[in-house]
Amino acid sequence: MKNGFGTKTRKVAVVGTGFVGSSYAFALLNQGIANELVLIDINQEKAEGEIRDLNHGMPFASPMHIWSGDYDECKDADLVVITAGANQGPGETRLDLVEKNVTIFNKIVRRIMDSGFNGIILVATNPVDILSYVTWQASGLPKERVIGSGTILDTARFRYLLSDYFHVDPRNVHAYIMGEHGDTELPVWSHAQIGGVPIKKFLNVENVAEHPDMKEIFLNTRDAAYHIINRKGATYYGIAMGLVRITKAILDNENAILTVSALLEGQYGVNNIYSGVPAIVNKDGIREVLELELNETELKQFQHSAHVLKETREKACQ
Repeated sequence: MKNGFGTKTRKVAVVGTGFVGSSYAFALLNQGIANELVLIDINQEKAEGEIRDLNHGMPFASPMHIWSGDYDECKDADLVVITAGANQGPGETRLDLVEKNVTIFNKIVRRIMDSGFNGIILVATNPVDILSYVTWQASGLPKERVIGSGTILDTARFRYLLSDYFHVDPRNVHAYIMGEHGDTELPVWSHAQIGGVPIKKFLNVENVAEHPDMKEIFLNTRDAAYHIINRKGATYYGIAMGLVRITKAILDNENAILTVSALLEGQYGVNNIYSGVPAIVNKDGIREVLELELNETELKQFQHSAHVLKETREKACQ
């Protein structure tokens, strides 16, 4: 299918035009990654307002057709990004949202699939790991075509804080946060490096995890959402940019390694759980989950995180 610009249509549908959905649309427009964007929201006036605001910036951006629509617009989309659902409030954990959002998601996914959609679904709503699993089950899509934003934002926060500490460009910091996008996530210190040099060499220590400054950096990474929510009510810019990064990897067939939420089938000793892991992402979705050699402590932490996710999911989906 060709669009008016003579190129293959790259169509993205966004379900939910709250802070995250609208910020994602804005970032997507600025980076010129897609050429068709449809916003879907139960509040049609809100979606229409976002469309008008975005279109008024079109003279400053790459050509993109942006409009508001309903779920039938998902039929020929390459990618559907779900940002709808109840938001995390002050003092509330991401897992506290699970029951409210599982109910909402079952309805949303059913309507997406009723359109005849056969592309990739990217889930951003929290708790993202559990809702990615719910989406996979409800959609009937292959596991590689249901992706959660996972720990892509946590990893970005981690890299930024490390770059600030060591005074280097964050793009030269290579470090992962894995597990739940939430309180049980873990830093993979055993693979953290700057420009190919292990962080332990920069610090001249053997156990990075016990270094007081590195402990503080991880805590500030893990609790970043709480700090932001207490100050401005919600987080949306960082995750929106993370979603655009995943979108680019899919639409450009990049085979990029990103820490997304993927279905695990034995990797890291975990089965039948969506969790944040490094994975290769391309036009088909998740090409492959990378299985890092974690040390004993990291592996236990990861498996504990998976156990918490599984227990929470089973309670919510009974």
